[in-house]
Amino acid sequence: MSAWQVRQPGPMSSHPLEQVITKVPRPGPSELLVAVHACGVCRTDLHVTEGDLPVHRERVIPGHEVVGEVVEVGAGVGDEFAVGDRVGIAWLRHTCGVCKYCQRGDENLCPESRYTGWDADGGYAEFTTVPAAFAHRLPSGYTESELAPLLCAGIIGFRSLLRAQLPPGGRLGVYGFGGSAHITAQVALAQGAELHVMTRGAAARELALQLGAASAQGATDPPPVPLDAAILFAPVGDLVLPALEALDRGGTLAIAGIHLTDIPQLNYQRHLFQERQIRSVTSNTRADARAFLDFVSQHHITVTTPEYPMGQADQALADLSAGRIAGAAVLRM
Repeated sequence: MSAWQVRQPGPMSSHPLEQVITKVPRPGPSELLVAVHACGVCRTDLHVTEGDLPVHRERVIPGHEVVGEVVEVGAGVGDEFAVGDRVGIAWLRHTCGVCKYCQRGDENLCPESRYTGWDADGGYAEFTTVPAAFAHRLPSGYTESELAPLLCAGIIGFRSLLRAQLPPGGRLGVYGFGGSAHITAQVALAQGAELHVMTRGAAARELALQLGAASAQGATDPPPVPLDAAILFAPVGDLVLPALEALDRGGTLAIAGIHLTDIPQLNYQRHLFQERQIRSVTSNTRADARAFLDFVSQHHITVTTPEYPMGQADQALADLSAGRIAGAAVLRM
């Protein structure tokens, strides 16, 4: 099969991805073999490829927003999935199930957690595998390209919104407006939020206004009103300071990314006093995924998906790195 591997992590200008011909993987016990139809291009793929995240698997195949068709069922799967089923594959692919975090419902914090496209080969390929317990049933009413970004950008954004503790009808600030942000913004709007977007790209600001934002301005510009909550999607630590300053008393800033550049020194009075707080977001639970996919089955989300052929995965990641993508790019077979 054809696949893209991370040859040597580094800047996209160094061409770290290599397209290769390799063997079709075999599904292990309790796994599914999936023919990839579409795979979202997530910023985490960029972090894996450029080396912002440490290497967990040499020459890994990135990609963890996979929509495909089951073509083989491993031993022990039972009757939950069958050949021909459409399934989704997301970032989280394994937890131990027995540690204190798993037992209390926080499997995203499991020390033994493993991830698609980082610990195991992902969806920048014709075929990939997934443990059946971590495969997702997908809602109807969406194309495969629209579904793919929902499997990480959507799920992680949904958890970030929960972590931000936005009160009903509250004012939400969103910093950065890429794949995850433009989905999460629509969830918040559907829940009655007032949305304010801070982002560097003119096209992204225009998209935010089209989707219903009350305002859209530059990444470091103050919003026109104090915010009850904010989510930082851009992996830029410098933005933590203006985001905290924009919060009203008691406001919460959730940081959505797995990677963030260093945060500058905070001033307690300006940034944290009056019970403002920062909360990180670490992966997601399968319960988060189910809740989000149920929500989007009942509230249609407009997913902006510029498409690339699978053979142009390197160009898609380069465009993402350069900020040339509005919405959530998708690779198609």
